[in-house]
Amino acid sequence: MSRIRQTLCYWAFNRPEIPFLKLCAEARRIGYEGLEMVPEDHWEIAKFQKLRIVTHVGQSSLTEGLNRTEHHARLEGELRANIDKAAANDIPVLICFSGNRRGISDAEGLANTVAGLKRVAGYAEEKNVTLALELLNSRVDHKDYQCDHTAWGAEVIRQVGSMRVRLLYDVYHMQIMEGDLIRTMTANLEAIGHVHVGGNPGRNDPDSTQEINYRAVMKTLAASTYFGYVGQEFIPKSNPVAALEEAFKTCDIG
Repeated sequence: MSRIRQTLCYWAFNRPEIPFLKLCAEARRIGYEGLEMVPEDHWEIAKFQKLRIVTHVGQSSLTEGLNRTEHHARLEGELRANIDKAAANDIPVLICFSGNRRGISDAEGLANTVAGLKRVAGYAEEKNVTLALELLNSRVDHKDYQCDHTAWGAEVIRQVGSMRVRLLYDVYHMQIMEGDLIRTMTANLEAIGHVHVGGNPGRNDPDSTQEINYRAVMKTLAASTYFGYVGQEFIPKSNPVAALEEAFKTCDIG
């Protein structure tokens, strides 16, 4: 049995040539345990296909996030409502965002993000749902996003001090921002609650044409205390089913 529990992110494989039922069937055949960021009207279909919905996005905006206090009241309402949805549908992880800097310092943004997450951490604990603050690159895909380095995100997690508030460590994004992936992940394992995979450059298949050694990264995770999911979040260069199969094999560590 594989040590790495794999999922796939719906948005990257939502294509006309692979209807949702076919995607579910192929995912199950390959060995994926669940799906991520699936539209709510697909949840019952996925569950019927014996695939767990593993993540849901907890906020309505990526750019207007937890790092500004003027958003906190709105975000508390959104996150509480989505925590309820997640708990009712056996969804273990809600994805959260710091938002863009828009001129505020990293110190101020960090303090505000901590305060925002503390407003809902207790409720997440009560409902057994993990809030995962996502690390994104601010160089290529998400200009000005504040939670763009592991150290900043890990300090948020430390200051919130809840077992139900963790980082979503996206390997693609962090390769762009800082590299040194294995050392950084190992040093921050206690802060990481979810992992995403994508090839760099291009966010395509995690194959031999890109620069990340995913076998080594997954072996490190498999040998560690990390028992969360690893989600395939890449844009396939050609046949999506073949790409999912190869990506699964790359990350499949016994």
